[in-house]
Amino acid sequence: MNNIYTNNYPVINLYKKTSIKSELVTQMIYGESFKIINKSLKWMKIKIKEDGYIGYIKNKKFISFLKPTHKVSVLSADIYKNSNFKKKIGKLSYFSKIKVDKIKSKFAKFHGKWIETKNIRPIKYIKKNIFGDIKIFRGVKYKWGGKTFDGIDCSALIQVCLNFNNRSFPRDAKQQIKFLKKNINLKNIRKNDIIYWKGHVALALSNKKLIHAYGPKKKTLVMDIHKTIELIKKTADLKVILIKRI
Repeated sequence: MNNIYTNNYPVINLYKKTSIKSELVTQMIYGESFKIINKSLKWMKIKIKEDGYIGYIKNKKFISFLKPTHKVSVLSADIYKNSNFKKKIGKLSYFSKIKVDKIKSKFAKFHGKWIETKNIRPIKYIKKNIFGDIKIFRGVKYKWGGKTFDGIDCSALIQVCLNFNNRSFPRDAKQQIKFLKKNINLKNIRKNDIIYWKGHVALALSNKKLIHAYGPKKKTLVMDIHKTIELIKKTADLKVILIKRI
């Protein structure tokens, strides 16, 4: 994995240009990997290995690629400085990936830090329901380009759940539409079908309810499918483009 690095920070913002005032296009969470395209004193242009996203990040000290052994399975997990497990030094978001070096009682050591074992799963772990965790994001604020407990957007909500279950999946809604092949009629919608508008996406929790990170409401929430379709048509003049099935 020459020239591949691992993000060893809880979250790194990826910008469209070399300025924190430019558009936040996505985020890298802990354990995601990337290739440096070029760099200056303050900035790096990178390509994220997991989804091919290209953009600019602040020039920091990153570690060489580490093959992860475990992944965070809760919305956010406390990390500790040392093995007395008293001093918290931050949090890792859902699907952050770590390489566990040691297990001590109910804690795991990774890259000089500690995390509770109840908050992680082996990297190959897959849930029977691939979207079984999506409701842990309920109430999380909407954030354009976000993909963590501190803020998430609509397409990242779908992506992180599939990524957690070891499925490669594009970052943006327009990319996701092209990636998925099977189209579904609204009258046949069922649990785990994915609903797409232009620039927006939601997941069906059943044939009546959906969940989405919804900008106008500024958070992730569960809503009635048909009422949501009517609301988006009324407020944004957007119709459902496609309904896709995994």
